[in-house]
This record gives sequence, structure tokens and C-alpha cells, in this order.
Amino acid sequence: MIRAGAAIVDITPPAGLHLAGFAARTLPSTGTHDPLSARAIAVEDTAIVVLDVIGLHEDMAARIRQRSPLPDDNVIVAATHTHGAPVSMQGRLGQAADAAFLQRMEDGAVEALRLAGESRRPATISAGMGDDPGVVWNRRHADGPLDRSVPMIRIRGEDGQFIAVMASYACHPVVLAADNLLMTADYPHFVRKSLELEHPGAVALFLTGCAGDANTGHTAQASWTLAANAERTFATAQRLGERIGVAANAASDTMVEGAVGAAHRELDLALTRLEEAPLADLAARWRTEQQTAEPVRALLLGHWIEWAERNEHVAPGTWRARVSLLDWAGVPIVAMPGEIFSETGLSVRNACGGRPAFVLAYAEGTPGYIPPRSEFAFGGYEVEEAHRFIGMPGTFAPGSAEALADTACALLRDAT
Repeated sequence: MIRAGAAIVDITPPAGLHLAGFAARTLPSTGTHDPLSARAIAVEDTAIVVLDVIGLHEDMAARIRQRSPLPDDNVIVAATHTHGAPVSMQGRLGQAADAAFLQRMEDGAVEALRLAGESRRPATISAGMGDDPGVVWNRRHADGPLDRSVPMIRIRGEDGQFIAVMASYACHPVVLAADNLLMTADYPHFVRKSLELEHPGAVALFLTGCAGDANTGHTAQASWTLAANAERTFATAQRLGERIGVAANAASDTMVEGAVGAAHRELDLALTRLEEAPLADLAARWRTEQQTAEPVRALLLGHWIEWAERNEHVAPGTWRARVSLLDWAGVPIVAMPGEIFSETGLSVRNACGGRPAFVLAYAEGTPGYIPPRSEFAFGGYEVEEAHRFIGMPGTFAPGSAEALADTACALLRDAT
């Protein structure tokens, strides 16, 4: 048997903070639909913790690992990527983050890891793969690739009682749109409720897979409005979340045995500029356009102007990425940073050899979209524009996603 424990820590701040993820949304939050949390599972001397926020700055992720009572190298820090939580990264996403909330996030993650570690007891792990719940769509290409996998882990104590369950799915948590002002984990909240209902006593974790180009059926541009959408409601989030939960709950329950381990590698990814004109010229052009633009477009242009002026004399440079692997008795949990596209996620999943593997994005840092080479020819928001709103000095250069996948696959090979 192994030793395992789990914990939940509430990180919900008071109402009034600005929610992250949509440039069109300028009003502060008015309340809470469902509590935001930090949730952790510890297995032997390894652990994963996931927070209900859009992303974590890599510096905070590093501090959480360093402050954890478990070995730094053995911890994965991830985000669900909900767009229904306050700004969670300083210097990114166009608005200043609240220092008290940032501290609440960090402390909550450390506390969840501590409690999960302290609650470890003899346990067994079982794993399986759920069927496609039919929720996710490729938002860039009608026939584009998708990772439809629903991996599931169940952890039980010696007495057969549930300690934790963990499921994953590669779909943007953006059922709720820019008109929503209530704090929420979006559809992952309803996935977890479904899992916990089926597994009494368990702490449920939901991890978001490689969903950079995948959501529930709308383009990125569809969120550049404050107009209400009858399909982007809490009722829809509940319906879709429960469908994913049903798929996870129906996953096979095969006992696994073996060693528990962890590994990671770091690599530098190059940033580049796809903008063809000097940034000063672009700022002047965007400022002129802003004078007659529709209100939401004018807001977006404001972010672009600020980005161009801030980075006019800044070289794009590189960004240090961390790719992590936990091996829980033969079940791989691979974590990559940023917004990873389906194509990249599938390439890593294929390297897992048919096992019920977790292939995660939004972990160890969230610096924006990291498109595969194949997507640069199509341009669009995720490739050409998003870095301006996110606040990075450039977009990730072609080959960055492939470098991450190669690193993940190397970790998997070394673990076998």
C-alpha cells in the first residue's frame, strides 16, 4: 500500500475584486456563486495542488513548492483556469492584482499541501478512463484536434473509505462569460460536486487539460462583449459539468500498484514578435483607432497601447518553463505551463502508451498561449494578439510547444 491524504482550503476573497480573463469586463465582482478553493492530494512524498484561479505566476508557483513541507521537486502547482476568479498574477491580464488575494492564494495552497501531507494514511490507488462526454469543441477549427479523454483516479483508505478522487478534461472553463460578476470555478465546480456525490467522503480535484484551443463551442472573440448569452449561464455550466462528472464516475476502477516518483525539467522558451511595424507606430495607430472604436474594442486597444509603450524598448527574450511528472504507481501525471493546444496535449498523451494518464496545462506558471507550429499559419487571437492582453513581451516562438512536448515525453521515457 501507499500513504495518501487530501485537503481543501477556501481561498475565496470578499466581493469587490475584479475578475480575470475578459477584457470587456470592467466592473468588480458582486458576490460568490461557489467558493474558490485550493485542493491538494499527497501520495507518499509527492503532491499536486490546484487553485480555482485563471493561472499562477511562475514565481508564486515556485514559492508554494518551496514552502511546502514536501520536497520542492515533488510538487505540482496548477490552476483550473476559471475566468470567474479575481486577478491572480501580478503584471498580467491587464489589471493590478490585489496583494491580499495573492497572499491568500499562496497561503491557501501551502496550507492545503500541509494538511494533505499530515493526513496521509495507508491507501490504495485505482485508475481508469471515462468515455467522451461530448462537451468540448475546437474553437479555432471545426474539424480540429481534441483531447476527449477523462482520466480518473480513486484513492481509498485501508477501510475502503474514499480519501480522494481526481479527474481531468481538456476544456476551457469559460462557460460563464464577461457579463458574469460572481466568483466561481465555472463548470469544474459541478464536476467536483458530481464526483463527491458519487464518492462520499472524498476530496475531489479537477485538473484542466490542454485546452488552449478548446472550449464549449464559441470563439475567443465571442467573449469580447458584455451582452448576456443564454447558452453561457450557471445552468449550462451545471449541465456540462455534470456530463463530465458522469463520464468520470463511470470510468473503470482498476487497482494499480508500483512505485511513486517525481521528476521535472526546465527549459528556456524563446519569445518573438509577429508584429510587422515598430511598436511606437502601432501604439499611435491603435490610439487613433480607439477614438472611434466601439466601447469594448476601445478597451482592448487600450491594453494593446499600454503593452506597446511598455515594451517598445524591451527585447522579447526567453521564458523559463518547468515541465513536471508525477508517477503514482504507474499512472502518469504530466504538467506543462501555459495554455497548451490540443495537438500538443495529444502528442504527449500518445507517449503515455494507453495508460489513464493526466496531461495537464496551466501548471507551474501561466504566461499565455503556447501554440504548436501548425497554428502559426492561421494567426488569430491566440497566436497574434493574446500576449498583449496577458502582458508578455512577445508571443512564444514557433517550436516552443514542441519543445515542451519533447521534454514531457523524455520524462515519461525516463520513468519507465
